[in-house]
Amino acid sequence: MQNPAFEHWLAGARASAQQPSAQPRQPLLVAGQVVGSVAEGFLNKIGLHRLLDKRYKLLNSEHSGAPAWYLDVPMGAATEALNTLAAALRDADLCGPWRNEQLAVCNPAGEVVATVERGAVRVLGVTTRAVHLVGLAPDGRMWVQKRSMTKPNNPGLWDTLMGGMVSAADSLPQALARETWEEAGLRVGALADVAHGGQVLFSRPSREGGGAGFMVERIDWFCAQVPQGMEPDNQDGEVECFDLLPLEVVRERVAQGAFTLEAGLVIAGFLGV
Repeated sequence: MQNPAFEHWLAGARASAQQPSAQPRQPLLVAGQVVGSVAEGFLNKIGLHRLLDKRYKLLNSEHSGAPAWYLDVPMGAATEALNTLAAALRDADLCGPWRNEQLAVCNPAGEVVATVERGAVRVLGVTTRAVHLVGLAPDGRMWVQKRSMTKPNNPGLWDTLMGGMVSAADSLPQALARETWEEAGLRVGALADVAHGGQVLFSRPSREGGGAGFMVERIDWFCAQVPQGMEPDNQDGEVECFDLLPLEVVRERVAQGAFTLEAGLVIAGFLGV
């Protein structure tokens, strides 16, 4: 069924998900490997003595003929060095909300080089992974959640049944199971027809660090049927409520901007548009 408003929203959303940086960025290398990027001049705003006290050298040099930042440490010290840098950014009020959660830091080949505090990933341009679950009732309606007003990002907007980050401690299936329980109180094993549906890619500026952040993220989304008589029940206090909506109502609300950009694009993928 065609929905011109939804199609108009989708065109804009896809353009919004893929945007160049608002300012020049320089590669960030740790232990000799590219792991992210930082806005030009951004790292000059912090007291580098914090790193020197830990015997970590942060150098402004070149990579492939262009300016780059090097965190010159042995591979075994990469995690501690990155988290020391993250703490310096936090103390200068130059990162996102501090979550005390470690996310994987990978090189361009996808190999894990280190881990770092979640609050620092955007300002450091570190690629992140997320997982979403599209949950359907047996009659085809879609379960959706309204995000808590206390959420640091997109408070009060609507989302898929579950959406969350993949932490450094989790594999993708583990993240799917953990987040589904924490956000919806559902065990993945109790759901029917669980299947990987696709991916949504983001590459766009973000507001962290006074607008110096850059979001690079891959969302893997899954779909499943929530059996009759089973309803979601939030466990972590991050969901205000759940609702069960016909697909056409979901389309209308997405087009009205009531859903997060990430959720809207996942839903579009599920709808095959």
